[in-house]
Amino acid sequence: MDSLPPPPDQLAAHERGVARDLELLGLPPANWPATVTGPDGAAVLDVLVVGAGMYGVAAAGALRLKGIGNIQVIDAAPEGLEGPWVTYARMETLRSPKHLPGIALGIPSLTFRAWYEARFGEAAWAALYKIRNAEWQDYILWVRRMLGLPVRNGVALRALRPGPAMVEAVLSTGETLLARRVVLATGRPGTGGFALPPGIDPALWPDRAAHTGEAIEFSRLAGRHVAVIGAGASAWDNAATALERGAARVDMHVRRESLPQINKGRGSANPGFFEGWAGLPPAEKWSLLVYLDLVKAPPPHETVLRTLRNPGFHIHFSSRVGTARRGTDAVALTFEDGREERVDFLILGTGFAMRLEGMAELAGLVPAIATWGDRYVPPPGEANAGLAGFPWLGEGFELEERATGACPGLSRIHLFNHAAAASIGSVASDIPGASVGAERLAHRIAAHIFREDFPVMRARLEAFDEPELEPTPFFIPRG
Repeated sequence: MDSLPPPPDQLAAHERGVARDLELLGLPPANWPATVTGPDGAAVLDVLVVGAGMYGVAAAGALRLKGIGNIQVIDAAPEGLEGPWVTYARMETLRSPKHLPGIALGIPSLTFRAWYEARFGEAAWAALYKIRNAEWQDYILWVRRMLGLPVRNGVALRALRPGPAMVEAVLSTGETLLARRVVLATGRPGTGGFALPPGIDPALWPDRAAHTGEAIEFSRLAGRHVAVIGAGASAWDNAATALERGAARVDMHVRRESLPQINKGRGSANPGFFEGWAGLPPAEKWSLLVYLDLVKAPPPHETVLRTLRNPGFHIHFSSRVGTARRGTDAVALTFEDGREERVDFLILGTGFAMRLEGMAELAGLVPAIATWGDRYVPPPGEANAGLAGFPWLGEGFELEERATGACPGLSRIHLFNHAAAASIGSVASDIPGASVGAERLAHRIAAHIFREDFPVMRARLEAFDEPELEPTPFFIPRG
């Protein structure tokens, strides 16, 4: 007998259960940090979180559950379009297995599975292979609502100006907010923009080329010849999407002789790496990062099979594009072996850069920011310019000064995105580590704020005056 779908009110009943769980745990606690005002007497936020996608929601939720409620989350995108899931992520499902807890923050009723079963039923969960993108986006929005997070959509961050006691954040609205701490939960695009190989003419944009991280009007590619540079997951996703939308032919050009075979990243998706990476000696971190950079990760087999279902797909190994230029009604490609080719459209599946100077909100601060290249000299044979550009972060994801006094207050900015991978690990860039990373971030920020507020904390403690023995014969009245 087939299982029936859940009744319409089951999600509402589950949401009451979430509220009950939070109540039983005493969460969120009352806001405890001291009230801080700016030079003009205006209130100062304890934390400004930039980004309302998966990691922004996780960060803000963890802060609230630590009793830090004077926060604000902003995101440039409209509500429902935060992050990649229903915008430029063109895979059919998430790459992660469905059983990962999601943005649970230690609360079972906040897991993806709990939400999915409440919405679609246990039979639907049992039948689910992997999570569909739109469902993941709906889940993130649901967690945001369950935790009552204050989010302003359609607001972008333009610049940060750190000072000794607080950070000025200049917004796209013309406002300037003051916050004691700023968390940049800006995803992979927020670490410096697109990684573009040399030789690609910027004049190809917007009608002849696009990066996989951009909006692409695939309907315009119907009947066209498309070239894709790169063989990572997003390159395959976009090749498949172009063919499914009617492209006549897609040629994928891959520098390697073959595809990587093992996704080593999955071998590190465990609590040991999540909790222990930050405490490893720099030499151990660097050596493994160099290894992972060499072996790379293959595209998911589901994505490859999806693409191969289309007869118009062609892949070329050891095929290095030297230049791409605008020709007459075409893109003119030249290859390092001397070949030439003309295509109608070029898609760059070349990933995102880790480039501090590409982070507009940090403009002017880059010379003061310590990087791995400043703090660690690798042994012979392990030099890696890309890794050297990663910021050298403190244990709470905070930026550090290249030289003491170079930029007082720089450590009030926390990079809770892929820029943290070298220093803290993958707990700020991939789904498996979302809750772990957010807990770590919130714990460290709470400790920072408590130290700053200790005089107020002590004064509150000394002023605490609740007679415990009043109902007993040993009570001593005042006066």
